[in-house]
Amino acid sequence: MREITKEMIKYYNLKTLKMDFMGYGFNKSQDLSFHHLIIPHRYCKKLGYGEGYLWWNGAILRQNTSHDYLHIIEYKDLDRFNAITSEMIDENIKGYLDQKNLLAIDDILNGFEREYSGTSTKKGKPLIKEEFTRRLVRRK
Repeated sequence: MREITKEMIKYYNLKTLKMDFMGYGFNKSQDLSFHHLIIPHRYCKKLGYGEGYLWWNGAILRQNTSHDYLHIIEYKDLDRFNAITSEMIDENIKGYLDQKNLLAIDDILNGFEREYSGTSTKKGKPLIKEEFTRRLVRRK
């Protein structure tokens, strides 16, 4: 795990919250990964940011659920991807996971799930895996 990922996990108190920047639960820190928020990894070197593993450019996501799911959303619905990214940038700026941002992300994900429910990949597998719909954030 990268040092920046460890630092962000500690700073955002994710081990105690047991939740990532999108409201997905995790059991082990090793399940988490750095997600490039503002400048995608593929452009960082060209723009002079090295690999782009910079605090202001990152969010911590669970690799096998929220991280993978977010990239599916990026491919299928760029507007929703950008809206989720905006909420995570806001969390990063605030320095904590805010219930308002997490609920907004949940709303965006629910919309994506309504629109793409029943859709399959080219290989015939469900686009939206069941574990993608299991989030910890709930309305009070």
